[in-house]
Amino acid sequence: MKKISCLIADDEPMALNLIESYVLKTPFLELKAKCNNAIEAMEVLQEHKDIDLFFLDIQMPDLSGLEFSKLLPQNSKVIFTTAFDQYAIDGYKVNALDYLQKPFDYNEFLNSATKARNYFESQQSVSVGKTAEKRTAFFFVKSEYKQIKINFSEILYIEGLKDYVKIFLKDHPKPVLTLMSLKKLEEELPSENFMRIHRSYIITLDKIEAIERNHIVIGNEQIAIAPNYKDALMDYIGGRSL
Repeated sequence: MKKISCLIADDEPMALNLIESYVLKTPFLELKAKCNNAIEAMEVLQEHKDIDLFFLDIQMPDLSGLEFSKLLPQNSKVIFTTAFDQYAIDGYKVNALDYLQKPFDYNEFLNSATKARNYFESQQSVSVGKTAEKRTAFFFVKSEYKQIKINFSEILYIEGLKDYVKIFLKDHPKPVLTLMSLKKLEEELPSENFMRIHRSYIITLDKIEAIERNHIVIGNEQIAIAPNYKDALMDYIGGRSL
């Protein structure tokens, strides 16, 4: 398994440096960034979207570790660090992987890090073992503090908006908004059912109603076909034309 990429956020310099030293001496961890607060961590996340594990102090100015954790991508995991044990229950409410109460030594840190490694290894095994049939049913995304179930069969199209995606669903008046890159979502979708036709759009192939010039028609929406995606789409259409 590849190293687990991680970020540390703590407004106490001594704690920040100590956790950094623990990460650097742990062979299966790779430090991507250390930040003095959650705002700085948010900025790092804009450039490094592949961070797996976050060591977050709960009490930080402006934006707490708890609040920041709710903004993270679904596949990220959090280990909270704090001097206040009353926050332990709150940590688990946001699905924290573990909780370290300060001061903690390297052995305690390693136990938590090993728990993270076991989690990611189990996820990797599940991913490798997925069949196409299992992948084409549904998935979950984090939106508005909830995990929303998205059935592949209900997706009309998906729009990318910088660091977010909007998932438009059949018979749903509002799209589902979630923090995720369009590229990441494209990698998870089965290519036999979905196709990217523009830098900002993925469509569900069986929801295409018509093609008008350089646009796909799905319901009341006209979605532009970008020139660099047109050949692949025309090959798909040509193989199903009479």
